[in-house]
Amino acid sequence: MEMDQERFRKQLAFILEIDKEKNILRQTHLTGHGRREDDADHAWHLAVMTWILREYSNQEIDIVRTILMVLIHDIVEIDAGDTYAYDAEAKKTEADREMKAAERIFGLLPEDQGRKLREIWEEFDAYETPEARFAHVMDNFQPMLLNNSNGGGDWREHGVNQSQVRQRNAKTGTGSEEIWSYMQEILAANIRKGSLKP
Repeated sequence: MEMDQERFRKQLAFILEIDKEKNILRQTHLTGHGRREDDADHAWHLAVMTWILREYSNQEIDIVRTILMVLIHDIVEIDAGDTYAYDAEAKKTEADREMKAAERIFGLLPEDQGRKLREIWEEFDAYETPEARFAHVMDNFQPMLLNNSNGGGDWREHGVNQSQVRQRNAKTGTGSEEIWSYMQEILAANIRKGSLKP
């Protein structure tokens, strides 16, 4: 069977484009007070966490779909940039910026593959399926784990308070009650030591 050169060209264009995700720096620092992580670091970490921690999902999940979801959920930040979870002003334009980015970036792929990845990206954003709910648990848990391992330094640096973190995690229990329970222990410990404002 002869290769479809046009299809292959589009696939390679997408593959090279998503390499730019390695340039998008997040506010979270690596363990051991390392450098700021980038979006690709974050996506890889979430993918491994998703496989390891899947037994704590409130519902059975399609593990392959969920891993793909966490791998692509921040690809749009290549154009839209990383919006810090606690930046209220930037949050106002986040959805519009990310929608435009999704059009362009997923549009690089052959139509069938672009449509499929866009569908999975939108599913994550909608937060309605067991896979999307668990992917969000991972997306919220991972930076909290790293931040906690660094003594809550990122919260302290940005003056984050408990209510902001709780608001961000308002739906986390719908994906995993057990992990959310553990996250609340992390919050309480960081309030006690002054890393997180009460």
